[in-house]
Amino acid sequence: MRPRISCITLGVDELERALVFYRDVLGWPTKGIVGAEFEEGAVVFFDLQPGLKLALFSRHNLAHDAGVTLGPASSTEYLLSHNVASRDAVDALLAQARAAGAEIPQPARDTFWGGYAGYFKDPDGHLWEVVWNPKWPLPED
Repeated sequence: MRPRISCITLGVDELERALVFYRDVLGWPTKGIVGAEFEEGAVVFFDLQPGLKLALFSRHNLAHDAGVTLGPASSTEYLLSHNVASRDAVDALLAQARAAGAEIPQPARDTFWGGYAGYFKDPDGHLWEVVWNPKWPLPED
């Protein structure tokens, strides 16, 4: 297996609510819900960068598809990080998330390693870190 990830799928409780948050609040372009014509197949895709997508999929459908028992949701099983170009960009994105009703469990602060970061939870409790790392330059868009 090569060290490559092509799609990150988040299990969500309400697909439409999650779509609205990622599309309308974060501003990520998408074709919307696809696959609804298939039983337990409705999904939303976002292109993150070449070769990498984020998918939103019902937690129930994800458990069914994977053949596992649906368990309780938890914000501490993983972390998705979004690097930005400045401290001000961290503050702006956290403010945007808060204005849309996202929980901010950790406001932005200086980190022990010299950066600046804060956290928000999306409507399904998925934990996102918004971070500026002065030692990790971002690629040009």
